[in-house]
Amino acid sequence: MEYRVLGTTGITVSEFALGAMMFGSYSNADHDESVRMIHTALDAGVNLIDTADAYSLGESEVIVGKALKGRRDDVVVATKFYFPMGDDPNHGGGSARWIKRSVEDSLRRLDTDHIDLYQMHRPDQNTDIDDSLGALSDLVRAGKVRTIGSSTFPASEIVEAQWVADRRGHQRFRTEQPQYSLLARGIEADVLPTIQRHGMGALTWSPLSGGWLSGRADPTAGSELRASWGGMFDMSDPGNQAKLAAVEQFSKLAAEIGISLPALATAFVLAHPGVTSVILGGSKPHHLTDLIATSGLRLSEDVLDRIDEIVPPGTNVRQNDAFATTPAVLDKRLRRR
Repeated sequence: MEYRVLGTTGITVSEFALGAMMFGSYSNADHDESVRMIHTALDAGVNLIDTADAYSLGESEVIVGKALKGRRDDVVVATKFYFPMGDDPNHGGGSARWIKRSVEDSLRRLDTDHIDLYQMHRPDQNTDIDDSLGALSDLVRAGKVRTIGSSTFPASEIVEAQWVADRRGHQRFRTEQPQYSLLARGIEADVLPTIQRHGMGALTWSPLSGGWLSGRADPTAGSELRASWGGMFDMSDPGNQAKLAAVEQFSKLAAEIGISLPALATAFVLAHPGVTSVILGGSKPHHLTDLIATSGLRLSEDVLDRIDEIVPPGTNVRQNDAFATTPAVLDKRLRRR
């Protein structure tokens, strides 16, 4: 396992992080198996685990807490807040009121006295970022949180948050967690350059593009859960047809250079100088071990050029993917009066 410094935090993290989204009722409700997967990752040299309060409504954090008993000091624990945690409209978002409640809940579920990286899971259009950063700064000063970050923020809101932190004397976001894969390269145009300019670390997610790059014979075949993800696997959609064509080309390229398609996908993400660590998911042990084994793989310039010919830099093959950062003009929320 190779390691990199997380932006300018001075925290060293493994180039692969373990994503805990699939642990719990959301996908794998077997706590013992999930704990074993976490231990497998730690034993392989992974030292960063990323979860969120919303993953299985807190169950993922509970599982992570169980797995880290006796090993907490050797692990960088990252979690997130924002998504609703119940029917109460105030149990979610980026308000100071909710942040100070949610961090206590996460600390309890994780069975720890501090969170190494506490991230705002999405921008909150209903809360002044000044208020969110003020509350997060209080948590850092109280020792409950070591550093803070954002997740899936567009470049403009990353810059705004940096400006507000500087102007108001708050802690600033030191990391960003964007989606990035062979099929979703939109962040290369503005998000990754913005992250680099501000000295932030980048923890990228979905390197296999929700399963499209898993190497399955039919990447569109899967669970009802994936079928519900915003039309990501609806083959009547021209964008998904274009994705399937690109996957076929990437599969041929991977076979030509003698590696698996998932290995090509993860090595591609790590090739960008703005990326610190790639979050690997998976609900079963073999999903994880196969990916971890690709640590240290580096692609040649010729292979990277071939990739650019299939999907041009800075573009998303299907703009409307549920987890892709979309231009503001496509955000229907902004049409409301």
